[in-house]
Amino acid sequence: MKLVFWICAALTAYTYFGYALWLWLQVCARRRLIVQRDIVPSASVILAARNEEANLAAKLKNLQLLDYPQDRLQIVVVSDGSTDRTAEIVREQGSAIIPVILDRPCGKAFALNEAVRRASGEILFFQDARQRVEPGALRALVRCFADETVGAVSGELLLEAVEGETSSDALGIYWKIEKMVRKLESASGSAVGATGAIYAIRRELYTEIPSGTILDDVFVPMHVARAGKRVVFQPEAIARDRIFVQKGKEFSRKVRTLTGNYQLLRIAPWLLSLRNPLLFRFISHKLLRLIAPVLLILMLVASAVSRAPEMRILLALQVVFYGLAALGMFRGPATRFRLVTIAHTFVILNLAAVVAFFNFVARRDEVWV
Repeated sequence: MKLVFWICAALTAYTYFGYALWLWLQVCARRRLIVQRDIVPSASVILAARNEEANLAAKLKNLQLLDYPQDRLQIVVVSDGSTDRTAEIVREQGSAIIPVILDRPCGKAFALNEAVRRASGEILFFQDARQRVEPGALRALVRCFADETVGAVSGELLLEAVEGETSSDALGIYWKIEKMVRKLESASGSAVGATGAIYAIRRELYTEIPSGTILDDVFVPMHVARAGKRVVFQPEAIARDRIFVQKGKEFSRKVRTLTGNYQLLRIAPWLLSLRNPLLFRFISHKLLRLIAPVLLILMLVASAVSRAPEMRILLALQVVFYGLAALGMFRGPATRFRLVTIAHTFVILNLAAVVAFFNFVARRDEVWV
């Protein structure tokens, strides 16, 4: 039982800390630089929307503020079977955009494929409807394509609790750690996936996305890596989003993302083969987080069954940790303590992985994101 505990503890520590440390050591040993130069290839903004009446008009105004030559920029917007004013807003833009109106919901993957078919730019710039993008974001991304080894570039998403204030919430901390890992992956070679709200790829490297795919921002970049090109991170390309305060909203988003990780194994089984040049990174970054709940349960059981004194102490520490996580469920003074919110968020994220597994098993993995 002690051996089981320590093996699970080591894998858990590697999942959340060890992998980042390994990447950091790689960067220290040999940092992979990105050749950057101001270039202006033709670019197409790709935006798929369903029932985004509340966000779309502001988003289109935001895109019009991009600091990029207008004669080199194209905006393609797809309304995916929207039942609100989304399609009407798209049509109202006139010649400013290329509209694609789908009469019935076909899913984001289908919508993106349709948009790309109508895109003429050498660079495809993927956007979501909700987030605001900084005016210089596209230029910052495109500078990285001066490096012939680069096939895809991810920007940085800043999460904010209230307008103009960067969030210090535990989920914000989790996202900061995630971004740190992506930066280290980029600096040491190639990142696993991109930020869906702001990333760009070379047009010739786009792979049509299977219908129902949840994580297009992993599926597409991983095919770029398979083609022998780097997927890199550009912190100067910034988009801004908000952390949802509604109860369960962030949990649902995390469940959807983790379900998407499971789904990738079904629609792209090559990701678990030697044909994946980022196999080790994919397992370390994506798959180990899916099995983390199993490791945590085994640790708890192993320490409870063992009669060794040190295991009793470790059991007590785990009980205290999960007790702190339980306190985080209540809106009270306890939630002011950082350790409570971190413990609560850690447990919630692992619960999301459990729900994602059952979604995948039940084939409830074809959803709009």
